[in-house]
Amino acid sequence: MRDDRIDAQRVAKQLEEPVREASALAKKLGLDPYPVNYWIVDYDEMNQLIAYGGFQTRYPHWRWGMSYDRQRKTDQFGMGKAFEIVNNDNPSHAFLQESNSLADQKAVITHVEAHSDFFANNEWFGMFARDGEMLDAAAMLEAHGSAIGSYMDDPEIDRGEVEKFIDAVLCLEDNIDQHRPYREAGLPREKQGPEDLRDRLDDMNISDEVRRQVFSEEWLDDLAEAEEAEANLDEPQKDILAYLRRHGMTYDEEKDRAVEMEPWQKDVLDMLREESYYFAAQKMTKVMNEGWAAYWESLMMGEEHFAGTDEFITYADHQSRVLGSPGLNPYKLGKDLWEYIENSTNRREVADKLLRVKGVTWRNFHDEVDFERVQELLAPDPTIDGIRSDTVDDVVALGPDDPRIDYETLDRVLSAREADEESPVDVDAYPWKLLTYEGMAERHYSLVKPQNRGFVRRIRRSELERLARYMFDDELYDTVEEALADLDYSAGWRRMREIRESHNDVTFLDAFLTDEFVTESHYFAYEYTRSSGDFRVTSTDYEDVKKKLLLMFTNFGKPTVAVYDGNYDNRGELLLGHQYNGIMLDHGQAKGVVERLYDLWGRPINLMTIVKEYDEHDLEIARRRGREPEPVEAGKRIRYDGESFEVHDLDDELTERIAAGDVDYDTKPDDWLA
Repeated sequence: MRDDRIDAQRVAKQLEEPVREASALAKKLGLDPYPVNYWIVDYDEMNQLIAYGGFQTRYPHWRWGMSYDRQRKTDQFGMGKAFEIVNNDNPSHAFLQESNSLADQKAVITHVEAHSDFFANNEWFGMFARDGEMLDAAAMLEAHGSAIGSYMDDPEIDRGEVEKFIDAVLCLEDNIDQHRPYREAGLPREKQGPEDLRDRLDDMNISDEVRRQVFSEEWLDDLAEAEEAEANLDEPQKDILAYLRRHGMTYDEEKDRAVEMEPWQKDVLDMLREESYYFAAQKMTKVMNEGWAAYWESLMMGEEHFAGTDEFITYADHQSRVLGSPGLNPYKLGKDLWEYIENSTNRREVADKLLRVKGVTWRNFHDEVDFERVQELLAPDPTIDGIRSDTVDDVVALGPDDPRIDYETLDRVLSAREADEESPVDVDAYPWKLLTYEGMAERHYSLVKPQNRGFVRRIRRSELERLARYMFDDELYDTVEEALADLDYSAGWRRMREIRESHNDVTFLDAFLTDEFVTESHYFAYEYTRSSGDFRVTSTDYEDVKKKLLLMFTNFGKPTVAVYDGNYDNRGELLLGHQYNGIMLDHGQAKGVVERLYDLWGRPINLMTIVKEYDEHDLEIARRRGREPEPVEAGKRIRYDGESFEVHDLDDELTERIAAGDVDYDTKPDDWLA
């Protein structure tokens, strides 16, 4: 154990400078992260932290052991290596594996600083924290773990019942209203489902004769029908956990009926629901957040040479593996989209300036503009781009009012040189310290990077026309040189930060996955085809690609299910509806969840959904002709009474309520849409 502590202390000492300088560089680039505490952990501790979702303490449950074993095998068999884990907290806590190389540690640190900036500034993360309170997720989760552990250790409570109850709640952990802020109290209360009067009469020991005389079955039926109509929820309730907390019961096998939840059950449900809301933002922004971190990591490690000469090859190799992972890769997709946004914004800024040059219009733009000359003029000032210890005098020659120069740091360097003292700044290692944010924006201007040459030329006439439509001072400059001297080099970064503040993955993809991006990046949509019995490319059209991706990220990629009635058929049964968007439920998994849900409601559960049915004759014809058969969509109601399942046809009115036309991906809170 002592040797382990010595190793951790040695690694921590080695990383003090990279941690300090990465934080300073992130701020110089315009990032504004939470403070980050870094912790050095060994291989086994890292796997435990990953299993616990990035925290050191969670409630006792078998899921953590399963996650730990999966992560250990993933690493053991070369299917993925754990480099870091960072949690959304203020301050954030990041864990570095001590066995990783220095190149990997530096990459992780730059990656973490960008994640922490995203946590601190994205509005979806801000929806969880209480007004005026500091976020302290670690303390919250530790308190939950302690409370649930005490219930499991309580001799008056069956530990197996606690685990069974947790299992049931976890089946529904994503069935919350993630587009609304988490509130501990004050949740909207929908209409209560009425109690069937027959149940009350059964408990009153009224004789059958009196009951027949006073309460006729016809009158009871009419009353039940009227009350049922009143009880239907005005709007489906997406937060199923909150609904169950207010109205749910548990089935008591001894009493053979539903009974009130025990206090410990209500407490556990409250805690797990709170955790669901805490982790929701991470699930909603996976592409944005990982792409954001990958973008700034790449800029700091590669373009700003945070990776030393002897470290760069190792870093580049590992990053290429991360970005080159097969399947839908959130790092790659996110980074590509952020770069596209930066380039598009910068291109629009360049085009805006060029359209104000005398003689240049949106109609003749591609003929009049010398794009090679434009590329030369966009290049950063050689002095800004080539800062070294032997070029400091060139920096001084830029003059005392140049907004790109950090004169406070420059004065310290010059003062040390005049006094023949060691420079307080290693200019060769950290040239960025002599620059301001404006200088950094010019130094890293995206349109002059080799991979982006030609991006300005590819601007479409339709975009040029839109830019010129409301342009009044369209002859502001006499020459292209004069126009580009007025360029705002920070436009792309500023736009990226604006988007980082308000979007989630669904709105991010909906807004910025354009035809140009899909075509240039070679994205395509694929589906399982019944005619061939395998997966095939079905479209390269950007609208199809966008729809496919949006469906994968809406509601964390899980089916959207909501409560439609808490007193269905006037029998106290729960009616859920799968908000169908063209993708069928996995009925095996759905039935498993319904069985667990029964434990939280205590009475029969009904689940409405829509299935695709295929005529065998049509399917055979489609196979012969090499095309897809047209399915018939039919509404179904799956009912579970605690023992068995029944499947019923769903009436047209309810089928229409759960069927989607055009899927609504605009999931921003209402007050953001003004």
